[in-house]
Amino acid sequence: MASPTPAIVLENVGKRFGRIAALDGVDLNVPGGALALLGPNGAGKSTLLRIVATLTRPTRGRIFIRGVDARKEPERVRADVGLISHQTLLYEDLTAGENLRFYGRLYGLDDLKERVRHSLAEVGLSGREHGLVRGFSRGMKQRLAIARATLHRPSILLLDEPFAGLDAAACAMLSDRLNQLRGKRRTVILATHDLRRCTDLADRFAILNRGRFVAKGEISGQSIESLERRYKKAIV
Repeated sequence: MASPTPAIVLENVGKRFGRIAALDGVDLNVPGGALALLGPNGAGKSTLLRIVATLTRPTRGRIFIRGVDARKEPERVRADVGLISHQTLLYEDLTAGENLRFYGRLYGLDDLKERVRHSLAEVGLSGREHGLVRGFSRGMKQRLAIARATLHRPSILLLDEPFAGLDAAACAMLSDRLNQLRGKRRTVILATHDLRRCTDLADRFAILNRGRFVAKGEISGQSIESLERRYKKAIV
């Protein structure tokens, strides 16, 4: 029996900004499940996620999303990927519903009215469809950002420091929602420098430092203390 196609494959992917190498020839194979992408600020985590999401073109290398060449067929790949970050990517002068309908039209979605209603309900924003986003709290904006990123029901979710700036209640809500999404067999990459958070939300980890992977492994069976020791050793 042939092996299933991995969700995400990166082969010798590099990205330069002038003389700076944000990524320096990285390889990554994510068969499925949830991967914690760890590393200090400036390690290249956000650049990697933006490349996988086809928002940034790599300088070199190949990217495959469920077997599809992302550089050759970016539109096809975008239909299968959702991105959630600390930047909500929302239009603050539009209502919650208008934001979702705008993104839904970009994806050419049918049954948009029902999808918007269902997506708002899933993130606890029922009844806020007509509220202007600029009047929302940080936690409410992040809830809406999750609704936006999952409106087209992608099988791959990319999370770039999604807990940044959230209070404890909003963090708990986001964790619960991400665990629900994991339970629906989505592939997840969570970029973070919060090791304690990733032990609850990921199966495996990969550590980036200065544009290169310096460690990879399983999270299962590891204590937070052992993971912290491995992280500190890897980024020296």
